[in-house]
Amino acid sequence: MSKAIVAIVGRPNVGKSTLFNLLANKRISIVEDTPGVTRDRLYATAEWLDKEFMMVDTGGIETMNNDVIAVSVRQQAEIAIREADVILFVCDARTGITSDDQEVANILRRSKKPIVLVVNKADSPKQELGVFEFYNLGIGEPVPISAANHLGLGDMLDAVVEKFPPTLVSGEEQDEDEIKVALIGRPNVGKSSIFNCLVGQERSIVSDVAGTTRDAIDTPVTIDKQKYLFIDTAGMRRKAKIDEPIEKYSVIRSLRAVDRSDVILMVIDAVEGVTEQDKKIVGYVHEAGKGVILVVNKWDLYKKDNSSTLRYTEELRKELVFLQYAPVVYVSALTKQRIHRLPEVIKYVAEQNAMRISTSVLNQVITDATAINPPPTDKGKRLKILFSTQVKTKPPTFVIFVNYPEIMHFSYQRYLENKLRESFGFEGTPLNLIIRAKNEEDE
Repeated sequence: MSKAIVAIVGRPNVGKSTLFNLLANKRISIVEDTPGVTRDRLYATAEWLDKEFMMVDTGGIETMNNDVIAVSVRQQAEIAIREADVILFVCDARTGITSDDQEVANILRRSKKPIVLVVNKADSPKQELGVFEFYNLGIGEPVPISAANHLGLGDMLDAVVEKFPPTLVSGEEQDEDEIKVALIGRPNVGKSSIFNCLVGQERSIVSDVAGTTRDAIDTPVTIDKQKYLFIDTAGMRRKAKIDEPIEKYSVIRSLRAVDRSDVILMVIDAVEGVTEQDKKIVGYVHEAGKGVILVVNKWDLYKKDNSSTLRYTEELRKELVFLQYAPVVYVSALTKQRIHRLPEVIKYVAEQNAMRISTSVLNQVITDATAINPPPTDKGKRLKILFSTQVKTKPPTFVIFVNYPEIMHFSYQRYLENKLRESFGFEGTPLNLIIRAKNEEDE
């Protein structure tokens, strides 16, 4: 199911990035008391009332400033507004309504998108009274908050979630037998060519000009009685390389395509190798818990010897250290080399991502693992693993109950994950291990 997209917009220096970081629960945007610091959109996943959504942080909109940076920021914000499902319009209680606030309100009204008007920095009784002034914007009821002091956020998020489109709240209809597959990667690595080979027709435009594919394209295909839905997405290029606003718009669509897929084909150019942008793109996939296959395209152009594949795979593992579990397939969309293998690997990874382990078998594997390598101790306390159970799939998620969660070192947690992979495979899928406290008396 696609996540709803919430764009945080407003003029400069009203606290948008502070609010964004607070909701994302980590410091992503640069927060500085200088207008115009956030010059590009940033993305993060947040959750409220069991509903996940993607937030888009935008630069401050200055309607009267016509320098190059201000115009670019304004264009990016307008693109984010067009793609968003809900707009979080942030104003400043201390300064009151400004001409820029009024102009931003006009832009938002024209968008005809659901809007939640938020008045930030309302952290004193006097400023809370001043919030009533913002009714004059004609956007609706203002919600007073203080991002810095964590005040009013519940009311704000309630208002946001209420405005999500019904299709996103209820979930789109899904064919349980259909595997949804998104092809992602930087522009011009051959995604559209691979897509066309897989679907057996010229569905996407194939061009040497980077950035040809603008939108995500869905094509259902049946191969050997297995149903697939292939999603070709626009290439995601480094921010410094994104010149056209429409390409920035495409990035959000590509991330949305990841959210609604089961398996991701991460396409890498064999000649160029792994780039920093590849790491960022596939990092989003890993965090989203999707099955992932590394597809090294243009293998026909790579200078090879007898050990090329082994060396290249080792280099991939070093560069993408968090993706040790991902299978690697070397292909050439031009010569169609090994393209025929992809559906089989996709099906296998989808099954691994949806695998469920019985509680009794799981606990036996964990018991054997702790016998081989006992849990750590800390200041006289020994960690004991009391019980484990799988709570969900896609990705496989396990809750491990222990006596002292605080002494579960990440290295031992990684050891347990490796033992689970040795026992059950889980190839191509991330695993999620949740450590919780449980008293031995509860057993």
